[in-house]
Parts: sequence; structure tokens; C-alpha cells
Amino acid sequence: MERIQMAPRPDWCSQAESYGFHFHTLEGEPYWDETACYRFTLAEIEDGIEAPTEELHAMCLDLVGEVVSSERLMDQLAIPGKAWDLIAESWKFSEPSLYGRMDFSFDGTGPAKFYEYNADTPTSLYETGFFQWLWLEQQIERGQLPAGADQFNRLQEALIERLAMIGRAGQSFHLACCRDHPEDAGTIEYLADCADQAGLSPKTLFIDEIGLGERQRFVGLDDEPVDQLFKLYPWEWMWQESFSDYVGASGTQFVEPPWKLILSNKGILPLLWERHEGHPNLLPAWFESDKRCDPNLERWVRKPLFSREGANIAIETGAGVEAQVEGPYGDGPTIIQGWCPPPRFSGHYCLIGSWVVGNEAVGMGIREDNTAITRDTSRFVPHFIDG
Repeated sequence: MERIQMAPRPDWCSQAESYGFHFHTLEGEPYWDETACYRFTLAEIEDGIEAPTEELHAMCLDLVGEVVSSERLMDQLAIPGKAWDLIAESWKFSEPSLYGRMDFSFDGTGPAKFYEYNADTPTSLYETGFFQWLWLEQQIERGQLPAGADQFNRLQEALIERLAMIGRAGQSFHLACCRDHPEDAGTIEYLADCADQAGLSPKTLFIDEIGLGERQRFVGLDDEPVDQLFKLYPWEWMWQESFSDYVGASGTQFVEPPWKLILSNKGILPLLWERHEGHPNLLPAWFESDKRCDPNLERWVRKPLFSREGANIAIETGAGVEAQVEGPYGDGPTIIQGWCPPPRFSGHYCLIGSWVVGNEAVGMGIREDNTAITRDTSRFVPHFIDG
């Protein structure tokens, strides 16, 4: 694994705009960054990323089966009581999930270390599945990459296959996100395109455009029943809304299903460590109140059970907070995770995002930051396989 300086394609920005990648620059700073890329060997991908991703995903599913049967664990994960029955029911009936992203620290020389599972509303989907692959093909054509170069990336094909399995022929497939968030909107449009290729009838809208119709059914702007809904809107937010009282009786099939609230909860990290202590891909982790926390820890990371894009994550020592990202999740319960910073290449901290579709590891995206905490403004850098 190495970081390589690259000459950007001269027309990449105009291509991004033409393909609907309107969030390639955020707040005046590059989000998509092809001035560099990462080279991997096939063995590093297959043994270092792909295999651990699928093993950890299976361990996570086993944990879901345990949590849904335990009021104690549901409560420990701060899941609201009114959600318990629906979560357990969605798991019992094997309601299908679409995708998730596992975040790892990996430098190519040792086991990848699992940071967390973004299992409910992960983004960076479009740039991984489409624009990164386009970069690979065009850089090979331009002679900037070896003719036999490849990429760990069958994400788009896997999404189309999975959507064809989840979707219902002849019925609309609704996709919704919040307003005024270009990255979320881009993710929804990309998934709508994948749904169209899967033979579905996608319809996009904003979360606040979903209403309540007759017989407590959720409806879109045209009063059409929302039979299936992919929502880029976290389940923990859903359960805080007044309309959550109608979720169970609405008849809507949600993608992601309610049981994904367990996997998107950072409380699974201490639960996994408790059950698989010493696993080479896991970092030590404890609930904040856990008396078994290692007293010899010199530095650790504090994470809210529910947070996104690095918000409210803090690096701490016995002397206090060393670094922290501000955000709206500061009042909730937290976990402690052992300190294992992302590796640095040429001064850039590098985070691996490994994508799971269904139960299969299907691709990878890389984010870079100038700090050890990856945030929503962290840069996306492409990769290729050679050797």
C-alpha cells in the first residue's frame, strides 16, 4: 500500500458537473481529490480488507440476533422503548438491508482495525461506485495507470442486483433525504439511477414532503402510497419525530429496515469486544460507565452512541480533551475506544471505507484528512490495484 502523487485529469471538474457530482467541492475546498491516489496489491485487498469486512459483518449480524432478544441490551444501546417491538419484528421476518460501510484503519502491514459500522445512512456512495471507477478507466486510457490496473469496486453492480431483489416490480420505489444537503441529494439521485437500472420505478422526494394519508399510510406529494422507502434519514432521528407513532402501522417497507438501528449504534463496539476480545480486527472498547475499562489507557477516543461524520468525537488523555469535533450529539451516552490513529501517508491521515451490499464486501473508498478524526469535509481519494 502506498500513496502516489498523480496528475489530475484536466477535465475532471467539468465531467463531475456533467455527471451530477455537484458536491466535488465543499465550502471552497476540494472534496474529490485526484492529485494523489493509493496503490494496493490484490493480496492486501483480499486478505486485509475484503475478508475481515465479511467476517466482522457476520459477527455483527450475530450480535443483532442477541440484542433484539434482550431488553437489557436494547436499553444499554439507548434505543427508545417504543422502537423495540418493530426492530425485533423486522429482524424476525428478515427484512432485507441494502448497504453499509465499515470504516477501518489500515496501512497494508498489519490487521485492519475496525473503527465503526455506518450501517444506516452512509454516504460517499456515488464517488466510490461511479466517479472513482470512471477515474480508473480514464487514467488507464491516458497511460497514467498500468494497463492491467484494477479497483476493489463492484459497488454499483451489487447495488443494482440488490435493489432488483428488494424492489417490487410494478410499484414505485421512493427515495428521500433532507433538504439543502448536496451530498445527500447526490446519493439519492445515484441510488435512484441504480434502482432504474434494476427495473424499478424510482421517485425522489424530501423527507418533509412525506405526509400521512388515509388509514395512516405514508404518502408522497401526489398522495401515492409510499409502499417502499429508502430514507437517507437516521432511524434515531425518525424515532424522535411525532410521525414515528405511525411507522409500524403504515405498511411501508423501509430500506434500511428498523433492525439497522442496532448496527449503526456505536454501542456495538464494546459489545463486540466483550464477545470477541483479542480479535485481530477489533479495537478494545467499553461503555463509558464500564468499570472494566483498561486503567492503563494513556489515550482513547470517546464516541457518542449516535453520531455522524465525526461529530462530537473526541481524542482524550488523562489530562483532558486533546482534540474534538463539534456537533449536535454531545448530550447522549458515549463509548470509549482504544486509541489507534489512522495511518499517515505524506502527512495525510487515511481512512478506509469498506462497502457491504447485502452480506458481501463489494468495494472500497478512501478518505483523507489533516487530523486523526475524519469529518464530513475530509477529502475522497481514489485507489487502484496493481500486483
